Amino acid sequence: MTIAGMLPWLVLAGYGALIWAIMPRQVSAGQFFDGRSRQGGEPGLWLLVASAAITWIFAKSISNAAGLSAAFGIAGGIGYSFYYLSFVVVGVTVYFLRVRGGFRSLPAFLVAKYGPFCAKLFLAAVAIRLFNEVWSNTKVGALYFGAEGSLAYWGAAAAITGFTLYYSWRGGMRSSLLTDGAQMLLAAALLVAVLATVGPGLAASGLPEVGPASHAAGVTFAGLALVQVLSYGFHDPVMTDRAFLTRPGVMLRAFLLAGLVSGGFILLFSGVGLYARAMGLAGDPSVAVPAALGLPMMLVFNAIMLTSAGSTLDSTFASAAKVGARDWANDEAPPTERHSARGRKVMLAIALLGNLPLLAIYLGGQVGPAVIAATTISGTMVMGLAPIFLLAWIRPAGRLSFHLAFWPGLVLGIVMTVESATGVAILPAALDIGTGSYADDLGVNVFGLLICTAGYVAGALIAALLPRRAVQPA
Repeated sequence: MTIAGMLPWLVLAGYGALIWAIMPRQVSAGQFFDGRSRQGGEPGLWLLVASAAITWIFAKSISNAAGLSAAFGIAGGIGYSFYYLSFVVVGVTVYFLRVRGGFRSLPAFLVAKYGPFCAKLFLAAVAIRLFNEVWSNTKVGALYFGAEGSLAYWGAAAAITGFTLYYSWRGGMRSSLLTDGAQMLLAAALLVAVLATVGPGLAASGLPEVGPASHAAGVTFAGLALVQVLSYGFHDPVMTDRAFLTRPGVMLRAFLLAGLVSGGFILLFSGVGLYARAMGLAGDPSVAVPAALGLPMMLVFNAIMLTSAGSTLDSTFASAAKVGARDWANDEAPPTERHSARGRKVMLAIALLGNLPLLAIYLGGQVGPAVIAATTISGTMVMGLAPIFLLAWIRPAGRLSFHLAFWPGLVLGIVMTVESATGVAILPAALDIGTGSYADDLGVNVFGLLICTAGYVAGALIAALLPRRAVQPA
């Protein structure tokens, strides 16, 4: 291995040493799930802000933001930053669920409002989300060590996953919170270094020219993000678990600030894609730009991806432990070591299973799954969560409303997945809204959300007319 080939591994070693110094050595079962300090104190405002923000600055999101701005100009970067309005939607909704209903988790609310079976359907959607988070972030981080499918690529994927699993195994949510704070500071410093490098060149050349068709396609994507933001955040326990760690008022302030911080980070990083377009660099901008700027900048990008991938992976493992050990059984009792042991087994399972999609490169010689698909398609599948949570104040709404909202979105998401995998159009082009590659996604999400919302309201009307026992959970 050359010296240049060894340097990314030295960056990984340095990152690992930093996290090793910060991670807690021993935690109680309560700390493992609720992230409290050894003295029992809840996380402070700024620790929650940093944690929530960095866990949503996914490695795949950084790559997506750069790719979209390179393809569609500034509209692409702005459009992707719209997803971070999810902090506002989720924060405000959970605030009212906690203040008015006293709920301590989203599954607990779903059981009370719609029944245990509906809560399990929601948790199944959450599991799919957690599964996607593993492979998509591992892939982006590993690509900085070697070409997809190379020995270095697989070694990096194993090292990133294994190390993150180790410190998550040790401390659960408490490890995630403490390491997130350092990861956010490191990511911010590295972003400054990136902007200081690409900024002068971009300022000299000006914003790259984008044709009317590309600009319109970028606006179409931005519209898609604004529609999906109404439901997207609810199926991500990496976000929603943090909405129950502190008092409701502190949580709401933290979420509003976290949305501003993480959305601003993504918008600024999309300048990398604008730089790539302005300089005529081909390929993935998050790889092509540092390659063009030399080895030091490649190492900076490598560190950013390791930081963002690690922060998201450790949160994914902590949330998976909670889903498997407590949420699935609707267990609201104080956590014990039995819960922690079960949660650690779930962590190990999702670490192994979550990376299986990376093997897709060996199926028919095809390159592994596209990272952007983990965002847009999963967002389509859960569009029905918007009325399920945002219209939950409608009293008669119960199990029937849940099913009439949940299943149409899931079916449309599956159809979109099949279309993406096969390249065969199933839904009619008449549903498209806007132009470009995301016109079908926007059309399906707009009309699908209307169908899900209409179904939810229809279920409430039926429930109001029929005997309560026939449609309401016990």
